Amino acid sequence: MTQTATRSVPRLALVGVFGGLFAGYLGLTAVIPVLPGFLRAEHGAGDLVIGVVVTVTAVTALLTRPIAGALADRHGHRSVMLAGAVVLAAGGLLYFLPLAVPVLVAVRLLLGVGEAALFTAGAAWTVALAPQHRRGQLIGLYGMSMWGGISAGTFLGATLQQISYAAVWALAAAAPLLAAALIAMVPAPQRDPAAGKGGGGLLLRPALLPGTALALGAAGYAGLAAFVVLHLDDRGIGSGVVVLSCFSAVYALTRLVIGHLPDKLGPRRVAAWSAAGEAVGLLIIAFAPNLPVAVLGGVVTGAGFSLLHPSMALVVMNRAEPARQGAAIGAYTSFWDLGLAVWGPVTGLVAASLSYPAVFGVGAACAVAAAALSLWITRPAAGHTAAGSGIEATEARAA
Repeated sequence: MTQTATRSVPRLALVGVFGGLFAGYLGLTAVIPVLPGFLRAEHGAGDLVIGVVVTVTAVTALLTRPIAGALADRHGHRSVMLAGAVVLAAGGLLYFLPLAVPVLVAVRLLLGVGEAALFTAGAAWTVALAPQHRRGQLIGLYGMSMWGGISAGTFLGATLQQISYAAVWALAAAAPLLAAALIAMVPAPQRDPAAGKGGGGLLLRPALLPGTALALGAAGYAGLAAFVVLHLDDRGIGSGVVVLSCFSAVYALTRLVIGHLPDKLGPRRVAAWSAAGEAVGLLIIAFAPNLPVAVLGGVVTGAGFSLLHPSMALVVMNRAEPARQGAAIGAYTSFWDLGLAVWGPVTGLVAASLSYPAVFGVGAACAVAAAALSLWITRPAAGHTAAGSGIEATEARAA
């Protein structure tokens, strides 16, 4: 067994990386519940303008994640993650200025670049720090740090709005500065001299099919987030927020309790079962006759969907060249943004033209497709040796 596989988890380094991610997203998302009211009150903005300003960060995040990953490979994970935190802090400070709406859109685009650099470099850094047998688990916990920052940021932003907009802008600037401090405390890792060199383009082949599976899985999440409240109200059940809350809680708890399964059982099995679980949960919600059954659907969906991302990320990491893993994880993560960008309007069209249950049916069908794809893509190609721990090769022989 190699030294990489047996070394212990560098806990202090992960505290800096995970804490930096949490604080960065806390500042980034603190303004989300505040911007709609601010734009309407201060600029007289309509719904379209509000929607653009709030969501436009996803555009630059989608486009720059692979670039951020490639830069992390070439210049170091710590440098790029630190730069992302600094950009987020600068964006937070710009909220204090009396900006016209077009300039505010530009600021939000800049924040998308910072978010892409922060998350992508940190994800690749987490993989580099993790022992071989715990990569999947730590990828999952890294994602939990992001969601924790989002939850805390939106809550604190809505709370501070009761004081003033300036209090929210201060948090949007101060939290990323804390992130930068946490990241800077972690010693810079040794870099591979070959890092960032070589071809393959930004959309690396190791990320293409796992990313497609992730994008398919995102269909169910998009439908759940957008329409579960309306769906249950339409069925006379109500309390859709309870289902969403249960989904979120189980999503986090699953990563805490069984987040090691992709490492232990292999990403092929776990991704397939996770996507299948998501599909079952969505179908339960679609036909739920009462609230307890709908809550059960939310629980099953959350448990299934939770491990799809880390499983597919582990596939990407195992198949990418070590010197190109930052670019690979950046390309892979872009498929999450792409999936939400596609499935948001698609599920809206399905709801408008068919029905709310059809939204969950489409999500379930996409999850089944993700399960089938995960079984296929994780088989090592002929003559190929996985870059990871050998779990994939063992799985393929056993299948």
